[in-house]
Amino acid sequence: MQLYHSATSPFVRKIMVLLQETGQFDDVEILSAMGSPLNSDQMPTGHNPLGKIPALVRNDGSALFDSRVICRFLDDRAGGKLYPAAPRLYETLTLESLADGIVDAAILIVYEMRLRPPEKAMDPWIDGQWAKVSRALDALEERWMSHLNGRFDMGQIALGCALSYLDFRLGDKNWRAQRPHLAEWEKAFSARESMVSTVPVG
Repeated sequence: MQLYHSATSPFVRKIMVLLQETGQFDDVEILSAMGSPLNSDQMPTGHNPLGKIPALVRNDGSALFDSRVICRFLDDRAGGKLYPAAPRLYETLTLESLADGIVDAAILIVYEMRLRPPEKAMDPWIDGQWAKVSRALDALEERWMSHLNGRFDMGQIALGCALSYLDFRLGDKNWRAQRPHLAEWEKAFSARESMVSTVPVG
């Protein structure tokens, strides 16, 4: 199989962590892909018409895209280790969705700051996206710690990658302030070998 990859993408990182945690890393060839909505020339548009990564090309030549779809496929291929049975399954899926939503909002902030000329950047837009992140982090601190400290699952992987992305691109926001339990969990989770070996660079 072939995985279109960028070392800075938290969505790709989710898959890289999963591959290591499930012993499938050697089954996938990593192909570099770089770009943005303004420049998709190096993105796998032939496999994903949206021009986004990750995209996974299976052995039969067909492609899967969207990190949640790819993660479900790869986990199923490994015997279903990271998505538990219902009813916990729905908590895991919701946590993964919440983590991905944090990343979506963070990327929109990054795009606003990097792709627009400084004089055209919209501070209210940036503030609105960060408000989404902040609400999500508060909810995690208040209502999700029991799940986070429970059985290892894909929701935890997604959140670990999301929080790391905040440090990587928006470190000045200091997401740990007022969230001691979440910060403590992230510190322990980020020490996993699969997380250490996939720290974003660039």
